[in-house]
Amino acid sequence: MPPLSLPPFESNRRRQCLSLVSLFVLVIVHVCPAVSLAVKGERGQSRSMMARVTRVSDGDTLTVVDPRGREYRVRLTGIDAPEIGQPFSQISRSHLARLAGNQPVRITWEKTDRYDRLLGFVSRDGVNFNLAQLEAGLAWFYRAYEMDLPRTERSRFDQAEQEARTARRGLWRDASPLAPWDYRASRREGGAARRPPEPRADTAGVSIASRIHGNRNSGIYHLPDCPDYHRVSPRNRVPFSSEREALQQGFRKARNCPR
Repeated sequence: MPPLSLPPFESNRRRQCLSLVSLFVLVIVHVCPAVSLAVKGERGQSRSMMARVTRVSDGDTLTVVDPRGREYRVRLTGIDAPEIGQPFSQISRSHLARLAGNQPVRITWEKTDRYDRLLGFVSRDGVNFNLAQLEAGLAWFYRAYEMDLPRTERSRFDQAEQEARTARRGLWRDASPLAPWDYRASRREGGAARRPPEPRADTAGVSIASRIHGNRNSGIYHLPDCPDYHRVSPRNRVPFSSEREALQQGFRKARNCPR
């Protein structure tokens, strides 16, 4: 029996159907992976960029500008540096500023925090700034947020802090340094985790120590008889209970102060 042949119009309909099926398959193959990748990127795909550091706020926070001129604040993930007003805060800040220098740095991050800061790593020439702060003994390993770090980095950060403790580097010279999260908690509660001795008063009954203040931007402190004492902006002032406290926090006395 000769093979059956479809009428011309049936044959055309069949070819059209096959073409539509083939097109549908191609769409599934090419579109679905793209959708999958997009979701993966939104959920935490690592991103990076080169940028220039324009400001170092403290030992774990800085501001950068990308090549297009867009500004970002960056919070170094995995560490917590002393807050302004704590011992070694200025030294920690200065160390981070020296690491950054005037060279472009690489920012690698996955997400932002509630203050819209990039939570990530900052590096240059193979030096991880987050880790370097721990190695210098100028920050704590922020274990409360260790899950934000890759598993391998957690062990590196923990080891770096332990080695700095053992070698008594930086803030670990203090027998019992106060962790920044405890310092912040005490301030929220309206108290002081460590109250310094009451400063003595001068003949006018005004506390002498309370009149010592530093400039958080320059790292210089001034006494009331220093020429630039009143030139420090109120928002940049850091009060100290004594010159010793100012020196411990990395500030230096203004050179134009009377000796």
